[in-house]
Amino acid sequence: MQIDSVAQAEIDSLKIVALEKDTVRIFPFNPNFITDFKGYTLGMSVVEIDRLHVFRSKEEFVNSAKEFQDVTKVSDSLLGIISPYFKFPEWTQNRKRKTAFKSNTFSQDNKLKKVVWKDLNTATAEELRKVRGIGEKLSARIIKFRDRLGGFLIEDQLQDVYGLEPDVVERALKQFKVVTKPNILKINVNTATVEELSKLIYLQKHVAQSIVNYRNLNGSINSLNELVKIEKFPSERINRIALYLSL
Repeated sequence: MQIDSVAQAEIDSLKIVALEKDTVRIFPFNPNFITDFKGYTLGMSVVEIDRLHVFRSKEEFVNSAKEFQDVTKVSDSLLGIISPYFKFPEWTQNRKRKTAFKSNTFSQDNKLKKVVWKDLNTATAEELRKVRGIGEKLSARIIKFRDRLGGFLIEDQLQDVYGLEPDVVERALKQFKVVTKPNILKINVNTATVEELSKLIYLQKHVAQSIVNYRNLNGSINSLNELVKIEKFPSERINRIALYLSL
């Protein structure tokens, strides 16, 4: 059954109200790297999220809100809500102009080279230092953080390295991406002890204790989104933390 635009707008409005009630704050993000959980919290349907993942599996990128809608088929109303938070790399803004210029000035023999990504999970300190803004201390800090994680699961986790400025992260992600994902044994949030939960780099021990206390009072946790209701839970990192937890 098709939903008309007025009904769809009302549904999207209800989604964003529910999102606000759950106190999940939306931070600027690159929509090319939306996880299932992130898409869910934004109000996207499973089908819409899957369309994006299929598109990305072809090593393609969306570089504007319109391209995002063309790929995912999200409604105009939902796009209006989430697109102000889209953050694309600066170079994409001039991509079409530069491509047109190259097509006029280069012969057919000079084809654009395909980007060969370096693996963020195997990069050495020396390779990382080739990025402007990453020196000896920051490269060592990135590797230490990666080791504590057990490996990066998504590129956005690079933003969590202390002292790494957003513009430096952006430059790094033009060269590096998660090529090989680590095998992570997810922690069951309904059975884990305080010690097991606090091993997760994003959860301090007092927050892990609060999770267990909440679970004991309520019987069980039925949705990972419930965690943001817990006092002092780092709700701004729920999309990262959810990667390591199960129900």
